[in-house]
Amino acid sequence: MRQRTIVCPLIENQGEYLLCKMADNRGVFPGQWALSGGGMEPGETMEQALRREIAEELGEQLVISRVTPWTFSDDVRMKTYADGSQEEIYMIYLIFDCVAANRDIVLNEEFQDHAWVQPQDFPNYDLNVATRATLSKKGLL
Repeated sequence: MRQRTIVCPLIENQGEYLLCKMADNRGVFPGQWALSGGGMEPGETMEQALRREIAEELGEQLVISRVTPWTFSDDVRMKTYADGSQEEIYMIYLIFDCVAANRDIVLNEEFQDHAWVQPQDFPNYDLNVATRATLSKKGLL
């Protein structure tokens, strides 16, 4: 089983948190709401990987003004690729508190929607199990 280290931003702006709806046909949690993030590449520091993933998935114009390492977790997940193939992966999640200076989002093909959400509204979203666990651990859910 392959292992991946995933950097995951919990992005806040003016008391609301960014959720992204995964594409219906790919990823670890197809069609569910999640935090953005992705795998570290060889030679990257954690923060370099985090900022690269934010730029790739959410667009270059989103300004992250503060990054603070927060917690970590792990699990085993089945990932579905765009071609329909699947792979079981051991994932180590490095989760960061991030503050956005703006809300300018341009999603890549991994996501079909996004929302800035107040914590009391999280139960209205079909959150994947990992995002639900992260928000609960943070005291937001």
